[in-house]
Amino acid sequence: MKQIEVTILGQSYVLGCPEGGENLLQASVKAVDREMTTIRAAGKVKARERIAVLAALNLAYKLEQRPETSSNTDPAPSSVDVNALISRIDKALGEHGQLL
Repeated sequence: MKQIEVTILGQSYVLGCPEGGENLLQASVKAVDREMTTIRAAGKVKARERIAVLAALNLAYKLEQRPETSSNTDPAPSSVDVNALISRIDKALGEHGQLL
């Protein structure tokens, strides 16, 4: 397995990557960095952990909205209450933006 150094929100990470998966991993890193940068730029969220969770939720929500292209017959959720998810995350992270 190949290791690739990437930067997300100014922080460097070394990630394992299967051979031939470099382009997909780089595209994923760019998407995560873009989401996290957008959230941080909005100025409402300061804690890196909270920004990461919100970015993950945003990306997962976008994936769920994509039209089904495979033959998978699992039904997609009929609705996602993103505000309720964010509220639950805020409560879990607490006032200081930390998981624990």
